[in-house]
Amino acid sequence: MKNLGNLMKQAKEMQSKMAEMQAELEHHEVMGQSGAGMVKVTLNCKGEMRKLEVDSSLVDPEDKEVMEDLIIAAHADARGKVEAYSAEKMKEMTGGLELPPGMQMPF
Repeated sequence: MKNLGNLMKQAKEMQSKMAEMQAELEHHEVMGQSGAGMVKVTLNCKGEMRKLEVDSSLVDPEDKEVMEDLIIAAHADARGKVEAYSAEKMKEMTGGLELPPGMQMPF
């Protein structure tokens, strides 16, 4: 039973670390860009868009499709950075233990 007590203690510590990491991910921001920096999207590490910047040279009502495509590309760039940052933080927290493909934390 002593081992069960230690296991419960470790689980509680992991839960506390997860809560801290979730709070950090909410506040940490990354920026993605496209069109040589003409479109910039800032996301927090929970994937919420915090800011959108569009160079004024792109604001052309006749060619809005280009701007729309660049916004999507900038968002994808930022989202990739969010995933990389989140994976790195998870790796730090789990001591380098990598989760199986498709498994995400928190469960």
